Amino acid sequence: MSDPVYISKVKVIQEKRPKRRAYVAGFEDPIFFGVHAEVADFYKMTPEEELPATLDYLVASAAG
Repeated sequence: MSDPVYISKVKVIQEKRPKRRAYVAGFEDPIFFGVHAEVADFYKMTPEEELPATLDYLVASAAG
């Protein structure tokens, strides 16, 4: 097995649920995760702020 080409260094901070703030090494601005209307409806919750869900970022990264 070869050595890793890249190791992602990310720090995730849980704010008021479901909001999370992620810092990716090498980037100054954080990325915010949470839930939006469709996900909130599924979980029967009302977020204070609609944000992209983790799944949205995963799909976007795979599609890129």
